[in-house]
Amino acid sequence: MSEPASISAGIADRYATAVFEISKDSGQLDALKGEIDALEVALSESADLQGLIKSPLYSSEEQEASIEAIAKAMGLSATMTHTLGLLAQKRRLYLLPMLLSALSAKIAEEKGEVTAHVTSATELSQEQQAKLADALAAKTGKTVQLNIAVDETLIGGMIVKLGSRMVDTSIRSKLASLQTSMKEVG
Repeated sequence: MSEPASISAGIADRYATAVFEISKDSGQLDALKGEIDALEVALSESADLQGLIKSPLYSSEEQEASIEAIAKAMGLSATMTHTLGLLAQKRRLYLLPMLLSALSAKIAEEKGEVTAHVTSATELSQEQQAKLADALAAKTGKTVQLNIAVDETLIGGMIVKLGSRMVDTSIRSKLASLQTSMKEVG
């Protein structure tokens, strides 16, 4: 775990590319998406699993045996099970969250989907979500999935992140901008 994050992301992306290509060639992308979702839920809900992938106290053999038992219990495909076992052998299980993220991005790209991360000051209604998704889809030409969070400190408005672009229409950012310009004047 001593390598920089950019190197780790590159390694995770190589594993993700291999798993993605194997699953795509065998027509198993939908099943792979289900496995990714199940693993993400397991990671978020299980402190023991998080400890297993992050702790240097476990030997590679212990990690491999544990992760293969988990994969079997979850009913994961042979490709995913083998990949998790390989990560354990190489002492790279800590890459699992990055691997899952990279796989999700590759599947979304294959399906022509993008995810927009939206943070709003208040909960968006279904109608507002649909209008926002439609507007973003018209802008990108792709199907847009919304990942919505609420942050009341925005006061009003929203922040939309789509790929490398970000649009911040929040009252908080406008007030900060106004405060900065006021400092420059006086």
